[in-house]
Amino acid sequence: MMANTDCIIEVEGLHSRFGNHVVHEDINLCVHRGEVLALVGSSGSGKTVLLRQMLGLETPAQGVVRVFGQPVHGADRNELQGMRNRCGILFQKGALFSALSVFDNIALPMRELRTLDERMIRDLVMLKLKMVEIDAEHANKMPAELSGGMIKRIALARAMALDPELLFLDEPTSGLDPVLSEGFVKLIQALRSELTLTIVMATHDLDTLAALADRVAVLAEQRLLALGSLGEVISTSHPFISKFFLGERGKKTLGNNGYIV
Repeated sequence: MMANTDCIIEVEGLHSRFGNHVVHEDINLCVHRGEVLALVGSSGSGKTVLLRQMLGLETPAQGVVRVFGQPVHGADRNELQGMRNRCGILFQKGALFSALSVFDNIALPMRELRTLDERMIRDLVMLKLKMVEIDAEHANKMPAELSGGMIKRIALARAMALDPELLFLDEPTSGLDPVLSEGFVKLIQALRSELTLTIVMATHDLDTLAALADRVAVLAEQRLLALGSLGEVISTSHPFISKFFLGERGKKTLGNNGYIV
């Protein structure tokens, strides 16, 4: 099948299994250029697995994943690395390298390119720190010296190191208190607007979902249960959606974000 030029990511007929455990069955999905697509589902529904398959870090049992129009699985090493250089990923707990300073964590993707001199790298690292609202004085700190909120922002700076077109966020606000979470969401909103990013985000946090997502993909029962705007998704009649979105906490959160539930 021909690649859809409006789709930054295309997922066709994707099946995922680990031994006898089925995670996904026949997932079909298009991530549109410039949108924020949120993947939601209960623990074990395969949100992170799907993110990793989009990056070529895991191989599905069946099906095709295309990123920037190119099949991810079966691509040669250079093609896969070229695709990854156009992507950034924020892992759930930041995943900063504990033995590297803040500066060196952000510089690492730039150094791996082997095309930039150290003077240019220094200027770019400082620019990325400024972009995520971290003062330059923190550049020489080690991850163990950082707060949870700072780790998230520095991990985001590393994800943005190569000016990606496509950004993956795995539970971006997990572990943050409400104030830090709100500040981090506003930062992502600003970067998205400024840089015209396409974002795929796995989250279980309804405030983050309501603030950032253009569309929501609900993974449950090994399949794509619903796909559409948040308003469209919460109007879908299904026990999982009722439990996830329309419980007491969900109604309060969505009501506070302007949804009638």
